[in-house]
Amino acid sequence: MSSGEPCYQLRAWIQSLDEGSLVVWQLPTPATPHVMAPLHLAGLRGRNLALIQPRLLRPLARLQIAVSPLLRQVEQTFPLPEEWALRLALLFRTLAPMRNRDNMTTCAEAVLAMPQEEAAYWLGMALHRKNPRRVLMALRCLLIQPT
Repeated sequence: MSSGEPCYQLRAWIQSLDEGSLVVWQLPTPATPHVMAPLHLAGLRGRNLALIQPRLLRPLARLQIAVSPLLRQVEQTFPLPEEWALRLALLFRTLAPMRNRDNMTTCAEAVLAMPQEEAAYWLGMALHRKNPRRVLMALRCLLIQPT
């Protein structure tokens, strides 16, 4: 990546065949002078990650990101394009507190299908508002309610 663009990273940690985590980080670059150290944007682990992992494999494979279950107890890091960093961070923040599998599937499909601008808008609202839980709840309601 050039110094004129924000830089993102996906970190994967596999503890066992059914337990792992994916975390999106923003790295310091000259394009983002306010980011002095790696900034945790969002993460997902456990049951919620296992539910959406099959939906993530195809888009991540297109980005040459292959999280290997063979490298247990080793953190794997991958560079992430801005479009997918925004989309994954929003997806992880949206799904983390959810429990209903059907609603999680609906939200995951909708967030993965969002245009980059819409994902950036919602993630910005979730990161920079006083009450980000309200923003994420509003997004969940919009995605789950039939139109």
